[in-house]
Amino acid sequence: MILTQLNAILVISARDVIKLFRDRARIITTFIFPFLFIGVLGGSLQANLDPGYNFLVFVFTGVLGQTMFQSTAAGIMSLIEDRANDFSQEIFVSPISRYTIIFGKIVGETTVSFVQFTGIVIFGAVMGIPFTLLQIIQILPAAIAASLLGGAFGVLVLANLKNERTANQLFPLLIFPQFFLAGVFNPIQKLPFYLDLLSRISPMRYAVDLVRGVFYAGQPEYSLVVLASPLTNLLIMSTIFTVFLLAGTYLFVRGERNR
Repeated sequence: MILTQLNAILVISARDVIKLFRDRARIITTFIFPFLFIGVLGGSLQANLDPGYNFLVFVFTGVLGQTMFQSTAAGIMSLIEDRANDFSQEIFVSPISRYTIIFGKIVGETTVSFVQFTGIVIFGAVMGIPFTLLQIIQILPAAIAASLLGGAFGVLVLANLKNERTANQLFPLLIFPQFFLAGVFNPIQKLPFYLDLLSRISPMRYAVDLVRGVFYAGQPEYSLVVLASPLTNLLIMSTIFTVFLLAGTYLFVRGERNR
């Protein structure tokens, strides 16, 4: 039984990886956005700010966490396409747990997000951003956690959306404000109370801070750039992931049954 569920997860996730390598446009944008976010935005802010640490590294780590979260969340949007093609109904009548199917989708998009992760790391190295191979290896588990949280967030958001047009209109409204509330490009240690509240309920905040916390561990800048310890962020993310996955899967399955 367990082997059957594991095999289903592998098959579903492999489908998303195959779809990526057939989508040249998505692969190209994988390498364009690191240039825009780190090179253009990060470089311009570095030239105009003096926060007391290397701001390009700050943006680099923020973009890593944000990309892993957003890429997986956005990839879950293909569930709507599967629904339109009746593919989701075909797999939901199979003798496989509904949670296995959804989790397989999240695992697949998490794997896909590592293509973007690799692109960002390569671009960072080309730009001369100081990091070591050990630091990149150390943040891999944090990057996986960020992707899984993004996937669960995507499932919850997209569970009851009826079509891709609605998703394309709603999703940016939920994602883009989190870029700033999560501190991807800007320090958020001191925010007005209303923005601090919005920041604390933004899932991306914990994904970005987890990646930063692991990357900056043991460095003098740690207290200047990290909001909470990696363990605290991981516990919060685990709770949010569980709630989002359970609620999102329930809503999605209910939507399929009502069709």
